[in-house]
Amino acid sequence: MSQYLQWIILTAITGSPVAAGLIVVVGWFLVDRYTLGLLPDPLRFLGRWRRAQRLERTLLANPHDRQARRELAELSLQRGKAQRAVELLKPNLEAGDDDVATVFTMGAACLAAGHEAQGVKLLDHVEELQPNFRVGEVHLAKGRAYGAGGKWAEAKAALEQLVKVRTGTVEGRVRLARATGALGDDARAALLRDEAWNEYVSAPAFQRRQERWWAYRARPSRPALYVAIGLLALFLFARFAAPQLASLAEQSKRSRGQPYADPTLQAPDPQDPNGP
Repeated sequence: MSQYLQWIILTAITGSPVAAGLIVVVGWFLVDRYTLGLLPDPLRFLGRWRRAQRLERTLLANPHDRQARRELAELSLQRGKAQRAVELLKPNLEAGDDDVATVFTMGAACLAAGHEAQGVKLLDHVEELQPNFRVGEVHLAKGRAYGAGGKWAEAKAALEQLVKVRTGTVEGRVRLARATGALGDDARAALLRDEAWNEYVSAPAFQRRQERWWAYRARPSRPALYVAIGLLALFLFARFAAPQLASLAEQSKRSRGQPYADPTLQAPDPQDPNGP
């Protein structure tokens, strides 16, 4: 059953097209939250947007607030604005900031923005400062950037280091499978995808929520199965339940449009001499 048909039925039931549309949108969002989990979380998006707005206002009032610059650069990098993150962090490094978080964010931003030599140099410096920074985050940043640039050999080397350090990573194995397949080793790539799915299944709930998208990339047939089950359920609803609901809604509308009549009272007979 299409969203349009759902909207038609709900409009008949509720009597309001706007309310019916809201019910359809919220319903599909809830179904996605508890099944596929492919839609972005609006609450997380809103929280990041509000935090970025506050940091922007902070920097307008005090451009020398290096902590705000670093946090805003991290948010910009998460939102795919790597060049913006580089521009934000330049004053921090020029001022002498050499903490691990700042250097890492700048290195990852440089790599994502296409400044490969600078990015690799900064990330190598992070490994010197803290070899196991965020359990292999340096290797993941390199693997992402090299993979995006089509440098599969470099991506494979970085992601192999990541899998050694972060043994339960689903994203790392899926990315490594992609790099391995691009280099011609399809059998190894298939094995890595199976390993990624097995790690996802055995992971705790919070990690599954974080890596669900990558698990579905490891085994695309699983979300397709969920979609098929959902479509079957919607078909059964449209075939059997929806017509009855629409009929009940139509009867309810008709009954509301007729004046109430007491069945114990009868209309007077005009031929009755005792009538009025």
